[in-house]
Amino acid sequence: MMLKPFLALAVAQLGAAQELMRFGCSQLTLDRIDPLVNPGQLPSPHMHQIIGGNSFNASMEPSSLDPARDATCTTCSFAEDFSNYWTPNLYFRARNGTFKNVPIFANLGLGQIKGGMTVYYIRGYRASDRVTTFQPGFRMLIGDPANRDAAKVPRQLCFRCEENYQQQPFGGAPCTGADTPLFPKKPCHGGWRVTITFPTCWDGKTLDTANHQDHVAYPAQGTFESGGACPASHPVKIPQVMYEIMFDTGGKFADTNEWPEDGSQPFVWAMGDTTGAGIHGDYLFGWKGDALQRAMDMKCNGVNCPGMARQADSVSNQCAKAQMAVEPVGDDGWLTELPGNWDLS
Repeated sequence: MMLKPFLALAVAQLGAAQELMRFGCSQLTLDRIDPLVNPGQLPSPHMHQIIGGNSFNASMEPSSLDPARDATCTTCSFAEDFSNYWTPNLYFRARNGTFKNVPIFANLGLGQIKGGMTVYYIRGYRASDRVTTFQPGFRMLIGDPANRDAAKVPRQLCFRCEENYQQQPFGGAPCTGADTPLFPKKPCHGGWRVTITFPTCWDGKTLDTANHQDHVAYPAQGTFESGGACPASHPVKIPQVMYEIMFDTGGKFADTNEWPEDGSQPFVWAMGDTTGAGIHGDYLFGWKGDALQRAMDMKCNGVNCPGMARQADSVSNQCAKAQMAVEPVGDDGWLTELPGNWDLS
């Protein structure tokens, strides 16, 4: 896909204001496993869409698995990135009560990547900013799948309703303007852009915690974007990891004849959330050697990272992993219930 002029300008402006990597990763699998929240459980309670290295499995204990060592391929554009990134997938509930998986598609400007996500690693917003990248065994989670309260959605997790597939008007920075912490309530003919942004401060010693959140934090004052300082409890500034997922809620899913008769929105997260407030994302570090630190130190701008190994979209698209919890996901046909038989809330 060609990078449209308005989008090229927006990305250029973004890169000028912040030094970052921005790249696409195709979908590795749709599977009901979660090595962070439900390690070893097969199946886990709800379905996920996963990208990254193919060492992803139901149990990924750091003592026995190193993605950079054990993965044989990655769905990401940077060939040294065997990390895993995952979120719940999205379903459309038709008026007759059946469910269909909502497909994801490549963000503008990311070539021929099949579905998946856009991943950002943002080094900073000032020339003097320095970040310490993650260590093997590091993982984190942002958001709460059990949440149904918009006021409790963490900062910079949001939905954008696109009027068309050209994303015009562009709409500005993530989680600004008309973006919402809940599912959009009207048909979005250009799909949804879902943004998930992780904390940017680390305690400097703990690779993971029981809830996968306490070892990281947001700045004590201000924001990462404004150069806000990290709290004393989490003094180490880390790259800002951000996901953008494009859900294809247009076409047949925008046909209000299939929406509930009361006009309420028909979409539901895989864990039965009809509000959107359960938005969350998981991250498991798996870059090879010091590749990510080198990328941050060289001040990558967009996809321009000299010396970083890249692979063709066709190679990314070929990397895949069979389901461990084998079951229909609602791609080819309609499901009579959500995987895991969730009650809708």
